[in-house]
Amino acid sequence: MLTIRFDRLGLRPGDRVLDVGAGFGRHVYECARRGADVVALDYAHDEVVETRATLGAMVEAGEIDLARFKGVLRGDATRLPFADASFDKVITSEVLEHIQDDVTAISEMIRVLKPGGMFAATVPAWGPEKINWMLSDDYHAPVAVGGHVRIYSKTELAAKLRAAGLELRGTHRAHALHSPYWWLKCAVGPRNDDHALVAKYRRFLEWDIIEQPTSTRIAEKVLSPALGKSIVFYGRKPLLRSPATEAVDDRSLAGAHSLASRPGVR
Repeated sequence: MLTIRFDRLGLRPGDRVLDVGAGFGRHVYECARRGADVVALDYAHDEVVETRATLGAMVEAGEIDLARFKGVLRGDATRLPFADASFDKVITSEVLEHIQDDVTAISEMIRVLKPGGMFAATVPAWGPEKINWMLSDDYHAPVAVGGHVRIYSKTELAAKLRAAGLELRGTHRAHALHSPYWWLKCAVGPRNDDHALVAKYRRFLEWDIIEQPTSTRIAEKVLSPALGKSIVFYGRKPLLRSPATEAVDDRSLAGAHSLASRPGVR
């Protein structure tokens, strides 16, 4: 189940991609299938081990080229172990809402992104997430260890991304059919996976992901703008301005001031 739209990310074969908080690797697998050179990072040991094993199995099965598999490592999003401008694309999905110092994490992700590179971040959308928090304290921090520490408004995250230096290139919502599932889970208890209604809805979502029927694809398209559980932001890191460009701009500005100072010029 993918949340990021790779056509909007502009992903191309040979791009070097970092997935921060890759989890079990759903997005990084797709990047590798599309010919990108992938690096996955996560804080959780078990997820790092499973993602590494799955990528290895994909290589053995011939689903991806070994050259695409650059590494899976455990690390901290607020202290990324990479040099500045190391990646063409940086993605992070359902991660920032777990991090106390999200401003530093965002800054680190933009630091390792090349000028002109594209960034994508997904977080829970405000409306569906607010309902989850209202239904159960066990869903979020501090009761849920490692749970969500904030509810993002669209305005808040957009401001934080811009403050980190990104030019925003649009947003969209995704996974409308997943919102009622989480409302149901929160209503009966987030850890009550054996509840009959929860189990039945989970089987429906699993069927939908595998079969992808036209009916649910239409429902997702119609409902996601209002009910989508996730919101996705896309941004671009501006190109560096060269000294020559700065000099041309300075001369142009000086010329404009000179012209404006002439008598009769308005």
